[in-house]
Amino acid sequence: MPLYVLGVVLLLGVEFFGITRKGATRWLNVGIVIQPSELLKIATPLMLAWWFHRREGQTRPIDFIGAFALLAVPVALIMRQPDLGTALLVMAAGLAVIFFAGLPWKLVLPPVVIAAVGIVSIIAFEPQLCADGVDWHVLHEYQRQRVCTLLDPTRDPLGRGFHILQGMIAIGSGGWWGKGFMQGTQTHLEFIPERTTDFIFAAFSEEFGLAGNLALIAGFTFLIFRGLMIAAEAPTLFARLLAAALTTIFFTYAFVNMGMVSGILPVVGVPLPFISYGGTAMVTLGLALGMLMSVAKSRRMMQS
Repeated sequence: MPLYVLGVVLLLGVEFFGITRKGATRWLNVGIVIQPSELLKIATPLMLAWWFHRREGQTRPIDFIGAFALLAVPVALIMRQPDLGTALLVMAAGLAVIFFAGLPWKLVLPPVVIAAVGIVSIIAFEPQLCADGVDWHVLHEYQRQRVCTLLDPTRDPLGRGFHILQGMIAIGSGGWWGKGFMQGTQTHLEFIPERTTDFIFAAFSEEFGLAGNLALIAGFTFLIFRGLMIAAEAPTLFARLLAAALTTIFFTYAFVNMGMVSGILPVVGVPLPFISYGGTAMVTLGLALGMLMSVAKSRRMMQS
């Protein structure tokens, strides 16, 4: 609870005293410049795991309502910055805890069906929805443009679609075995934006090819399945929920980053775990991995 409360207070601080860069207010100066939303990626699943652990064996519908409220507070504050990528990551971690805590399938399936229908509708009516002057209301204009660019990046190949097109060109030009470490032309001629952070997968693909990508995906797959095994064998409900949520964070990071660079998801600011350059994200992911190892260690200690 203290970590969650601290994170929410810092998000409120960003709301009133935040530092604005490139049109987004996501940072706060507390002696050093920090991005409080990164803290909530860990604090939110911790809080929700504690919430359900205190109600183990007697979970009621009101408890799930309270959990959704606890999740909605940081997600709403992060969306206001605006930072859709981080909001989605926090939401994914929180929803994982709620789902593994026993959320009934009859409450899970309707939102999934509605989301699927919405995605199909957006694809089917893309020419009308992406026409100039159309307001989606629920999204900022730049977020609407990202979705429209995803559906048809060639509509503005030198503008909004440039990032996606150059990323796909870099991935394809790597071929089977890649061009070699530090030999990528798309990367080093600076056709790829943010090549050390958000678009690092495009640079990796160009230099190491399909073989390198398969090895990288195999590594993430092992990490995710190992995390789920740790969660399944955890000694307490709190540890099980926390381990499952942390594993979901790794999956969401990797899936969203690779998906946006490959052109199957909108471009959002999500780094590739342990590959992208970045201080706050690296510390957050390292902390999550350390927590997973702690859960695994506690299980072994109880067995011995």
